[in-house]
Amino acid sequence: MQTKQLINQRQSQVKHISNGIPALPRGHIVATVRAPQHVKSQFSLAAQEDDEILLLEKALNLAKERIAKAKAAPAVSAAPAGAYQGAPFTIRTFNAISPVGLQRFPSGKYAVAGEVNQLPSSPMAIMLRSHQLKEEEVPPTVRCIVRCGAGVNNIPVAKMTELGIPVFNTPGANANAVKELVVCSLLLASRGILEGNNHVNHVIYKEENMDYDKVAKRIEKDKAQFVGNEIEGKTLGVIGLGAIGGKVVNAALALGMNVIGFDPVLSLDAAWKLPGDRMQRANNLDELLKVSDYITIHTPYIKGATHHLLNATNLKLCKPGVHLLNFARGEIIDGEAVLDMYKRGTLSGKYVSDFADPFLSGHPRHLVLPHLGASTEEAEDNSAAMAADTIKEFLETGSIRNSVNFPQTVLDRKPDHVGGRLCIVNKNEAGVLGQITTFLGSRNLNIEQQINTSRGEIAYTVIDFGKVEDPAGLQADLAKACPGIISSRFLGDVFNDELGKPGAYFYVNWAK
Repeated sequence: MQTKQLINQRQSQVKHISNGIPALPRGHIVATVRAPQHVKSQFSLAAQEDDEILLLEKALNLAKERIAKAKAAPAVSAAPAGAYQGAPFTIRTFNAISPVGLQRFPSGKYAVAGEVNQLPSSPMAIMLRSHQLKEEEVPPTVRCIVRCGAGVNNIPVAKMTELGIPVFNTPGANANAVKELVVCSLLLASRGILEGNNHVNHVIYKEENMDYDKVAKRIEKDKAQFVGNEIEGKTLGVIGLGAIGGKVVNAALALGMNVIGFDPVLSLDAAWKLPGDRMQRANNLDELLKVSDYITIHTPYIKGATHHLLNATNLKLCKPGVHLLNFARGEIIDGEAVLDMYKRGTLSGKYVSDFADPFLSGHPRHLVLPHLGASTEEAEDNSAAMAADTIKEFLETGSIRNSVNFPQTVLDRKPDHVGGRLCIVNKNEAGVLGQITTFLGSRNLNIEQQINTSRGEIAYTVIDFGKVEDPAGLQADLAKACPGIISSRFLGDVFNDELGKPGAYFYVNWAK
């Protein structure tokens, strides 16, 4: 609605300008007749306004198309003839999820909708982007929550952990989009690009009254105010060498920069993707800060760990002209400390981020962008697809990958297995696993294979065993025998041996 109003406003302005331009006799509009200066200025302004209207109309049409696609995609679809006709897995979405991801859910076996009343039963999983999820929006039937993106600060993770619900994210799905924004920001920091553009739009155009000849001369003259530096040969410090940091390293090397990286918890998979022979690894953060001309941060925000990772103490180690890039989380850099250094003249470099800062708001050295890190169609498609695959794998097999609160747990299915699979979430306390296996033994259930993992106060156990006649009763009795159990989920149809068949039994101890 705001866009439509802006278009109407611009059209009214252009009409007013056009009405104020005197008509010229026929035949005098050509070639050698030089129009009065105010006429030229009004024509230029009218043309500029007209271009702006066209851009706004295009943006509005694109937004309408995207919303229409998103609304059409998450509908509950009917199963093809001959396909599974039983109760489907139910997924509730918040926000407009990319159709590319939603299409990965097989028709009939999954029902997906943005409203609970549009689902055939209470949701088994929640899929969201930026929606601020409330505890009351998570019914006891929910087995998992997946965010299409890396950060999960819009999800009450601690409470979900207490309830035994794994929370997943999609690390790396938006890595290329963030990498490209970082490359752009390296140039924004080193050259006066934004400042120069603002100078043209708000100073030159205004002072020269849109006179083309004067504007052209002024643009050439004022360029001296925005002299910058080239990034080739400079040193980039990369804090965090995961999916995004690794891509930034390779991009910086391709641009001719020297790179030093630091990551105290670097995974083996991430390490294999780094060009170890072409970059330097810092032994500690201070070592990186001392030598870097640019510093970019790609670590998660963790209270007590990465809160104010760059602060008043270690920022003093940096070069006075260092440029800071922050596309991770605003709280990782102490904005008050940066402001103090600007005031004292001990820091002259720019701070580029897509997060606001309460201390640096409006400061000319703080270049703030909208939160654009993952705001590309490709990143949204990749994140939604990865989120859908994560949900499917967990609901159908019990496997856990990319969870922010549960341990990674993958138990491959034995080819000759006939029976069921039980997935148990329990408190990470001594003796609980023994209670579980003892109970199953008392029911004459032979454990064919199992895996037990833990993370913090949560433990997760996946057990394959033979057929049982009453899986719902088994889970209820198991919960009574083992008070440490939070929830359990039986996968597979015990009569047809279809692992992950929708409508699997689910027992939530805290909801009983």
